[in-house]
Amino acid sequence: MPRQLWKGAIQFGLVHVPVSLYPAEHRDDLSFTLLDRRDMQPVGYQRVNKSTGEEVAFEDIVKGYEYSKGEYVTLEKEDFKRANVEATQTVDIVGFVEADSIPPYYFDAPYYLAPDKHGAKGYALLRETLERTGRVGIATVVIRTRQHVAALYPRDNVLVLNTLRYHDEMRAAKDLDVPESLKSAKVTPKEVDMAERLVEDMAAEWKPQQFKDTYRDDLIKFIEDKAAGKVKGKPRAKAASKGAEVIDFAKLLEKSLAAVKKGDGPASGKRAAASSRRKGGAKASHAKSHARASHHRRAA
Repeated sequence: MPRQLWKGAIQFGLVHVPVSLYPAEHRDDLSFTLLDRRDMQPVGYQRVNKSTGEEVAFEDIVKGYEYSKGEYVTLEKEDFKRANVEATQTVDIVGFVEADSIPPYYFDAPYYLAPDKHGAKGYALLRETLERTGRVGIATVVIRTRQHVAALYPRDNVLVLNTLRYHDEMRAAKDLDVPESLKSAKVTPKEVDMAERLVEDMAAEWKPQQFKDTYRDDLIKFIEDKAAGKVKGKPRAKAASKGAEVIDFAKLLEKSLAAVKKGDGPASGKRAAASSRRKGGAKASHAKSHARASHHRRAA
């Protein structure tokens, strides 16, 4: 079980649900040691007093904020809570929005919320209410030393708190040179039709467990080979293009569709399901609404 990061409560209206916050993300990054190329010895880091040049012990280091040139206010661990005790102990829901109204690129880091003592009933009630309404709670929460805006939503019986990027943290895309329309990009109706068919033929269920960082495995294999003296030659660089080439997308799409049809493409075995999805596309919205209504009736 991951280490508890935070203990407090979810608050919306006058409802108060005691919860604990846990990290939902685990990164398996490779760890590298910095070496001195001259003698291959590890390079260490020292915390040094810039005035005396002497090393400073970790227990003697304190965080400080420079409020004026050369003038600091020191902050101990408890000071970050004392600045606003309630904010550091509350997932404060300020409103509920439609689940699909938040652009995916705003999502940042996921956390799990679990009920604390006497919190089970409120936790289950909020989780089910979000599930039934299809809405997401928008909340403010302090994690470590920073306040975040976050989305609260149910997933597999658990409430997930996903921090969001602030609007002013997103770079504006208005200066990018992108085609304004299919017409300006000279895309033909035939190419659109074939592209849609290819997407449908490559349609698949989202199964995150099937994806793995294969580059990490390749890098470990390379490291093992290099340690054993099996050094590969430098990879050949691709020849630089001599100018902008006119790409025949119609031919590329035809070849891609043919490959999928033969079973050579990544969507082998899914053509029948894709065809069925295309035929039922016009009824998708109605079916979704009917399913949600049925779910509500069963739950009630």
